[in-house]
Amino acid sequence: MGSGSDTGSVRCLRNMFVCTVLVSVQVFLASCSTAPVPEPPELSSQQTQKEENMSYHELTPEEERVIVQKGTERPFSGKYYLLKEDGTYHCRRCDAPLFRSSDKFESGTGWPSFDDALPGAVKEIPDADGRRTEIVCASCGGHLGHVFFNEGLTSKNVRHCVNSVSLHFRPEAEKAGATRTAVFAGGCFWGVEYHFSRVKGVLGVKSGYTGGETPSPSYKQVCTGRTGHAEAVEVTYDPSVVSYDTLAKLFFEIHDPAQVNRQGPDIGTQYRSAVFYADEEQRKIAEKLIAELKTKGYRVATSVEKAGTFWEAEDYHQDYYDRTGHQPYCHVYTKRF
Repeated sequence: MGSGSDTGSVRCLRNMFVCTVLVSVQVFLASCSTAPVPEPPELSSQQTQKEENMSYHELTPEEERVIVQKGTERPFSGKYYLLKEDGTYHCRRCDAPLFRSSDKFESGTGWPSFDDALPGAVKEIPDADGRRTEIVCASCGGHLGHVFFNEGLTSKNVRHCVNSVSLHFRPEAEKAGATRTAVFAGGCFWGVEYHFSRVKGVLGVKSGYTGGETPSPSYKQVCTGRTGHAEAVEVTYDPSVVSYDTLAKLFFEIHDPAQVNRQGPDIGTQYRSAVFYADEEQRKIAEKLIAELKTKGYRVATSVEKAGTFWEAEDYHQDYYDRTGHQPYCHVYTKRF
């Protein structure tokens, strides 16, 4: 591997050819099986891309009953019923922001009530009983509750009656805090950067090198495999919009975490799978997700390492697929959670 952009293009073409051959063989073998071969996702559709990138939080049986099966929690029992703290209410299932605390009011009904929702966050659907209007999260379709009009309770004459178990509250202090960063390594950083840059709440993604000993390494040095660095991405995100848990789940779904010191045709320790954690919360989330994947039968090779210095890669590596007009060929979304 060389150090210039031309060498990067050669690597792209070489790897694209290898991946194409591998995919063709896999499709042929699948056609010989009795199981039908699933259709690949339509990457040209923005909506489909959004759904592919969406990860859901694990729900308790009660949350499953309300959010998925469209149940209702007992009145006056929800933890957010009387909460008056400043912040934002998010979807418990997918973490999308839904309501502001400034729009919350005491309706006396026994459920959290809001006279407004964030623009485009809530979808209204005629209820099956033919009398009420159901409200669901516009991002994931999770059941929230019902909306009522013309009750005269506030000047807006609207009451979004929401189950507490359908919500996750983020205090204003967390929302107003500095943006956060997450560092992941999952093979060639071009494809990893591409997927993370399309997540709502992600403010920026940089390709670079981390986990090694050589200070300020060049691409040519890292390619020797002797510096100890991994090709990685540094994701800057707004924690009030997207959680680290959501980003970590996506990481495990856009590369193969079972491959050791490689990803597809890219071979070497610089292409290892690794999560570089910034604090104990990130470490615990990464280890929890790895344990969950192992219970599902995945032989996860991903290492969990304390974050060190992140060295930004050369300019020609940044936004590679957006600049070239190509799409990732070895980083294809596969739902695992």
